[in-house]
Amino acid sequence: MGKNLRGSPGSRTGRGSPGSSEVVPVPGRGEVVPVPGRGEVVPVPGRGTGQVATLAGGCFWCLEPVFDELKGVESVESGYTGGQVPNPTYARVCDGDTGHAEAVQVTFNPQVLSYHDLLTVFFAIHDPTTLNRQGADAGTQYRSAIFYHDEQQREIARQVIQEIADAHIWDNPIVTEITPFDEFYPAEDYHQEYFAHNAFQPYCRAVIAPKISKFRKQFGNRLRKSRFQHGEEVIYLECPAVPVHIKG
Repeated sequence: MGKNLRGSPGSRTGRGSPGSSEVVPVPGRGEVVPVPGRGEVVPVPGRGTGQVATLAGGCFWCLEPVFDELKGVESVESGYTGGQVPNPTYARVCDGDTGHAEAVQVTFNPQVLSYHDLLTVFFAIHDPTTLNRQGADAGTQYRSAIFYHDEQQREIARQVIQEIADAHIWDNPIVTEITPFDEFYPAEDYHQEYFAHNAFQPYCRAVIAPKISKFRKQFGNRLRKSRFQHGEEVIYLECPAVPVHIKG
């Protein structure tokens, strides 16, 4: 079931990803990447105490609700990055000619959640072996990519990919790009917290809900309390099996 359930244009496949990037080869398929030390993540200037990760792994509707539930994450914003056209719209990104990927910008507390562990979750909730595709969602905007903010994030990304390759989790080679971060454009308002507001929409039920369920089972010890806005009041609940909607 493709994302065209929400009215996006048809699938586009087979196009190369834009920009300067690298794909870390899997052992046996190219040069083996050395595994560096983990170390401490360097804060991103101008972001206060929280640090920032920018990740693309298919539809941003799928990534946002998972990271929302991850302990140590302070905020998640859906948007577009990695392209050449300034201020892209969703319609133009779906056309596939701006070069952007659908992505999430995750602000997290490194005292609670390391960048390494954040990437471990990232690789568990999408398929990093399918070029420009996640399930039925096809096109360069759905590519798997890590947009690093500094050299240490780049090295940690290479390390995590090497660890996954060594673990033989996937039969096919990992094609995730490791690309320097340039600019992030927040998506239109209706894309933000999309799953929280549209949990019973067909795409959400068929595609996103199973991803969240898998994440909760695999990373149950890393779940934080869910946050729901009710007027001016913020209500915290333990992460439920299905989204909770509070009327009023």
